[in-house]
Amino acid sequence: MLSVLRVHLPSDIPIVGCELTPYVLLRRPDKSITNEDVPESAPLDGHFLRYKWYRIQSDRKVAICSVHPSEQATLQCLGCVKAKIPVAKSYHCSPKCFSDAWQHHRALHDRAASAVNENGTEEEELFGRFNSTGSGVVNTSLPSSQSSPSLANGAAPVYPAAVAQRNGGETWFEVGCSKTYTPTADDIGHVLKFECVVVDAESKLPVGLANTILTSRVIPAPSPSPRRLISVSAVDVVGHLDSDSRISSSGTFTVLSYNILSDVYATSEVYSYCPSWALSWPYRRQNLLREIVGYRADIVCLQEVQSDHFEEFFAPELDKHGYQALFKRKTAEVFSGNIHTVDGCATFFRRDRFSHVKKYEVEFNKAAQSLTDALVPSAQKKTALSRLVKDNVALIVVLEAKFSNQGIDNPGKRQLVCVANTHVNVHHDLKDVKLWQVHTLLKGLEKIAASADIPMLVCGDFNAVPGSAPHALLAMGKVDPMHPDLAVDPLGILRPASKLTHQLPLVSAYSSFARIGVGLGLEQHRRRMDPSTNEPLFTNCTRDFIGTLDYVFYSADSLTVESLLELLDEDSLRKDTALPSPEWSSDHIALLAEFRCKPRTRR
Repeated sequence: MLSVLRVHLPSDIPIVGCELTPYVLLRRPDKSITNEDVPESAPLDGHFLRYKWYRIQSDRKVAICSVHPSEQATLQCLGCVKAKIPVAKSYHCSPKCFSDAWQHHRALHDRAASAVNENGTEEEELFGRFNSTGSGVVNTSLPSSQSSPSLANGAAPVYPAAVAQRNGGETWFEVGCSKTYTPTADDIGHVLKFECVVVDAESKLPVGLANTILTSRVIPAPSPSPRRLISVSAVDVVGHLDSDSRISSSGTFTVLSYNILSDVYATSEVYSYCPSWALSWPYRRQNLLREIVGYRADIVCLQEVQSDHFEEFFAPELDKHGYQALFKRKTAEVFSGNIHTVDGCATFFRRDRFSHVKKYEVEFNKAAQSLTDALVPSAQKKTALSRLVKDNVALIVVLEAKFSNQGIDNPGKRQLVCVANTHVNVHHDLKDVKLWQVHTLLKGLEKIAASADIPMLVCGDFNAVPGSAPHALLAMGKVDPMHPDLAVDPLGILRPASKLTHQLPLVSAYSSFARIGVGLGLEQHRRRMDPSTNEPLFTNCTRDFIGTLDYVFYSADSLTVESLLELLDEDSLRKDTALPSPEWSSDHIALLAEFRCKPRTRR
C-alpha cells in the first residue's frame, strides 16, 4: 500500500509571498521509493495523497522584532511611539538587538521629526525595513475575513478561513488544500501546519495517521526603500547643457545590469552573515524578481543566471511582464557540477519597445583555442589553455527600437541598438586573462560597429576595479604600457601593449554623476562616487570586499545619459553586515541608466 515515509520543509521560516514546497518521500505499493506526487486525479493502487495547510492562531497577542523578524519581540522603543513611527518598527527581540541597531534606529526618529517639520505629517514611506500589515502586532481576536490576503494559493480556493479545530488557547484555520502554500499577510506572526495523509480513493477516508510539520512564525517580506531614478540630463559627456539634442530627438530607453548571485555560489559558508532563510533560493528568486520587475527597464542584462533558473523561472516570469528572453550559458569545460546549474548571461527586452534583430554569442574558450593555435608553441599549449579556458561568455544582441528617436529631418530611419552582456573571469591572479577577455569582446564589438552605424551598450560584471587594465581599456580605449597589470603575462598574450586598443567611444554611464554641477541637489549622489575614478564607490559589497566590479558603458557619440538609478549607501547595508541580506538578495547592486539616442547627422 502507498505510505508516507518522511515529510520536511527545506526552510522552516516561512515568508510572505514565498511559496512553501514540502518534500514528501513515499513508498509505493511495489516497495520502491519516490518523491513524485500522487494526486486524486491519478491514484496509485486505489490510494492518493491529500494535503492541508492550517494557520495556528493563538489567543495571545504576538509582536515581531523589527530587526530579526523570525524572533518574537521582548521590548518596545517608546521614542518610536511618541514620534508616531509605525509601531512595527518599535519592537526588538533583546536589549542587545536594540543597542546594536541604535545607530540606524535613531535615524528613524530624526527622519520622523524632519518629516513632521517639513510636512506637518509623518511620511509612512520613509520608514520601512519590513513591510507588515497594520500595526505589526498580530491581533488574533480579529477574524481573518477582516484582512484580505494578498496572494492566492495555486489550486487552493481563496478561503474565508473556516475554523478547523479549537485546541486549548489555539484556533486552527484551514488556509490551503494543495501541496504548496504561499503565506499571505494574514499569516504574519502565526505558525503554519502542513498535513499530508494517504486517502482511500473509493471511500475518500484517510488511511492511517496524518504526517504533519509545524513551521516557525511567518515573517513579512523585507521591503527595502525604493531606489529613485536621478536625472542627470542637464549635462552631456563634456559637461555642457545639451538642450539641442533634447529638443530635436524624442524617446528614451532604460538599461539594467545586475549580477543576481547564482544559487550554487550562495552558500552559508561564504555568506555566513546572511540568515539562511534569506539565502534560500525560494526566497531570493521572489525578492530578485520583485526588484527587477519594479525597475521597469526596457532592456535587462543579468549575470550569474543558472540554466535551470532561466528556463523554469526567469524566462516565464518575465514573459508575463512583456519581456522576450535570450540566454547564453557558460561553456562547461572547467565546470564539473550538474550541467543544469551552469550559470550564464541572460538578456531580456520589452516586446513593446524593441524587436530582436540579431544575436551573437562569444565563447572565450573558443577564442583561447584560436589564440594558442596562432601564438603558443605546441609544447606549451596545454599550459596555455589551462590558464585561458575559464568558461566565460558574452551575449551580444542587436535590437531595433519600436519608438522614434529621430529628428524631424530624418524620418523613418531604423534605430538599432547593440547590447553586450558579459561576466568576466573572477580570479584575482589571472589579470592577463581578464584583460584578454575584455579585449576580445571589444574587438568583436568593433566589427559589429564597422558593419552598421549603431549605438553600443556594454554591460556586465567585469570583475575589474576602476583603474585596472580592463577598466582602462574600456573607458580610455587603451592601456598604458607601464600599467602594473601588464606585468602579469606569463603567456605573452598582451604584448605588444600597443595592440591593446579599440576605437569605440565608450563612456561609463555612472560617470555622469561625477560630472553634475554643484548645487543641483545631487550632492548625496556625488558622495557615493569615487572622485579619483568617476565610478561608484562600490557595486559589490561582502564582508571581505567592497568595490566596483559592474559597469554600463555606452557609445558617447550616439547616446546621452538622461538619468541614473541612485546608488546605495554603505552604512545602510552594514546594518546587515554586507550583501546579500534580507532586503537585497545579491552581493552586487543593480545598475540602471536611461539613455537618449542623439539625432544622426546626414552623411
